[in-house]
Amino acid sequence: MTSYRQPGVVLTDHRFTVPLDHGDPSGERIELYAREVVAGAHADADLPWLVYLEGGPGSGARRFVGQQAWLGRALKEFRVLLLDQRGTGLSTPANRQTLPLRGGPREQADYLAHFRADSIVRDCEIIRPQLTGGAPWTVLGQSFGGFCAVRYLSAAPEGLRTVLITGGLPSLDATADEVYRAAYPRIARKVEAHYARYPQDIGRARRIVEHLAEHSPVLPTGHTLTPEVFQSLGIMLGGGDGSHELHYLLEDAFVPSPGGRTLSDAFQENMAAALSYAGRPLYAVLHEAIYAQDKQPTDWAAERVRGEFARFDAANTLAGDGPLYFTGETIHPWHFEHDPALRPLRETAELIAARTGWTPLYDTGRLAANEVPVAAAVYHDDMYVDTEHSLRTARAIRGLRTWVTDEYEHDGVRAGGGHVLDRLLALVRDEV
Repeated sequence: MTSYRQPGVVLTDHRFTVPLDHGDPSGERIELYAREVVAGAHADADLPWLVYLEGGPGSGARRFVGQQAWLGRALKEFRVLLLDQRGTGLSTPANRQTLPLRGGPREQADYLAHFRADSIVRDCEIIRPQLTGGAPWTVLGQSFGGFCAVRYLSAAPEGLRTVLITGGLPSLDATADEVYRAAYPRIARKVEAHYARYPQDIGRARRIVEHLAEHSPVLPTGHTLTPEVFQSLGIMLGGGDGSHELHYLLEDAFVPSPGGRTLSDAFQENMAAALSYAGRPLYAVLHEAIYAQDKQPTDWAAERVRGEFARFDAANTLAGDGPLYFTGETIHPWHFEHDPALRPLRETAELIAARTGWTPLYDTGRLAANEVPVAAAVYHDDMYVDTEHSLRTARAIRGLRTWVTDEYEHDGVRAGGGHVLDRLLALVRDEV
């Protein structure tokens, strides 16, 4: 273990080995990385542990500096573990560069089938006794991390002291189709709210998509920029500052050139940064698999369901005079054609989309009998996680207390400083 300091905190690097397949504990093993954080003033204190499960899937734990965001509040009373879930961050990586070591697309897909919430929870249960001496710990789950926390309550509640969930109460039984059928109307509302705030962006978005439909430019990074790719910028609208960030991205799209109006270098650079999945390819490859529980393939649910909502068809927009509707947290086959970080994984992604035999993630009986204190922030009209699905799940988990708020968007636990975490701790302790 290596320890070092940042302002106000002491950090320690931890590495663990766990089975790739928890059903075969004597088989292949992979490495997990986690960063322990403790307040400098409490470095030698005997503090309870809080493990943070990042959103995603496929995102490493956030790299904080000092006591940023919610971390400062947590460090008042916890020793915090920032876990890079399997395949992410400094854990054994899974991306276009490493996955060919597994073999061809079939072998890669079989490997990645072990990267869902059930395996992540089993990983946590191997790590926990090594750090806590066997004592249960508190879990803070953001977004997909909340999905993992509900799986934790279903599969290993004995390892849990308290569960805190932010924007991550999943439906216990909705299919991927049902998830996206509920999502597109929410996305539409976010787009309409953006245009109400920035009406000048209606014309800007149309002019950009007209240009892309005619030229399909290739960015210097190798991304092919099509109308559909441009529409996927709507994922930004689910964050607290996302509408403003999208507005600033659109405002300098074009510059004059000897060959006529063209996309500015600044716009192309910003587009590449916003669109790339190089840093989190598993988000794209496994996104729909996190909803798979009924032994049926997800079969590119977001793309199929989009056909039920004509307003999201860019060709329809160009044929008429209405505004362009951006899409949101949806993954489509064309992501694996236009993003150079995903192109080598296209066949692997197809096999994941066609995969059957997915097992249930949540145990409704155990959740109904839950005895672990649980509190959840449910963000009103959250673009990423359906509010009604979340509230239905909240009612199914015995003793869970909710805080439904429109003060924050999906990133509230990060954007709100320590306020969201403080509120959840107060709820779970019956202090409010």
